[in-house]
Amino acid sequence: MIRLGTHLARRPRLGPVALALGITACVMVVQGGAQASVARGRAQAPGELVQRGRRLFVPGCSGCHGVSGQGLRAPNGSVRGPSLKHSGEASAYYYLHTGRMPLGNSEDEPMRKAPAYSNAEMRALVAFVGSLGDGPKVPDVKTRDGSLAAGGQLFRGNCAACHSASGAGGALSYGRAAPSLARAQPLEVGSAVRTGPGQMPRFGQNAFDAKELDSIASYVQYLRKPEDPGGLALGRIGPIPEGFLIWVLGMGLLLVTVNWIGKRNRPVPAGEITEGGELR
Repeated sequence: MIRLGTHLARRPRLGPVALALGITACVMVVQGGAQASVARGRAQAPGELVQRGRRLFVPGCSGCHGVSGQGLRAPNGSVRGPSLKHSGEASAYYYLHTGRMPLGNSEDEPMRKAPAYSNAEMRALVAFVGSLGDGPKVPDVKTRDGSLAAGGQLFRGNCAACHSASGAGGALSYGRAAPSLARAQPLEVGSAVRTGPGQMPRFGQNAFDAKELDSIASYVQYLRKPEDPGGLALGRIGPIPEGFLIWVLGMGLLLVTVNWIGKRNRPVPAGEITEGGELR
């Protein structure tokens, strides 16, 4: 009885320790299961995003680009919608976020307008188009890491010929036009540079590295609200049109001034002067 009593007396002392160990073990098991569940969810997230993008792509885009993004031709043989096999996420991002896609008529020129999809829907569509091939990814553009001076030099040397030095856009061949960059966002600029939409050439890593791309995007953002230490901006339509406008206005003002001075100093005819030198 003494030994039994001693044994029973010791059990309450060990009980709290064992209970704490048991609770700790249960918590670790639950946390491990939760982390495994989150990991599985993250692993499945890209696939689920692609599937959601496909569900949006089929009714909204397959009429021109095909169910699998293979592209389609019209009955007359013209291209209704190009293949998206190598367009990549960057191309989808550019066209969707600028509202240039989808088009109501495949023959219309894509113009910037409000996006037709929400941000979540565009992420899904971008993921789906990216899954079709090995096209360029959406670049990680960080304007704060770019150099404004270097960006201006790169822009003037590679972009100003079409978009104008002020980013106002300009006319191209075959009735096309380079769009204005007044509302361009950094990721849109980076995606356009990497994919070359429309008649724009594609600039890969060999042309502009990540740092240079940051600089170009930074300069395009600067063009939206540039400083004007020289005076009036005149709409920022570019140096050549602005110079021509100033020349025309200056010549017009000069002609008006000369005409006014000529009338003011016009000699009075002799018949209008009396003998006393007074006007009649």
